[in-house]
Amino acid sequence: MDDFALKKLSSQATSDSYDLLIERHTRSSTIVTSDRGVEEWMAVFDEPMLGQSALDRFSHRAHQFIIEGESYRKRTAPGAASKNRPEATT
Repeated sequence: MDDFALKKLSSQATSDSYDLLIERHTRSSTIVTSDRGVEEWMAVFDEPMLGQSALDRFSHRAHQFIIEGESYRKRTAPGAASKNRPEATT
């Protein structure tokens, strides 16, 4: 799930997220990216009980990586390579 927790989830989105995380729990890996800290995720769920249950299972045995610095998307945007290339000297 990319850009998780950018905005509050609707009741349907909360239910779908819960179903997805529960279904994958102990069966498969799940990667979630977010610009918010994990401590802020509970606030985006429309139904707190489903959110708590999903996050509890998701965080069990989870590995958290905090990446700081310039956005990877910014570095790979069209035209970014020419901006980062040193100018030719004559």
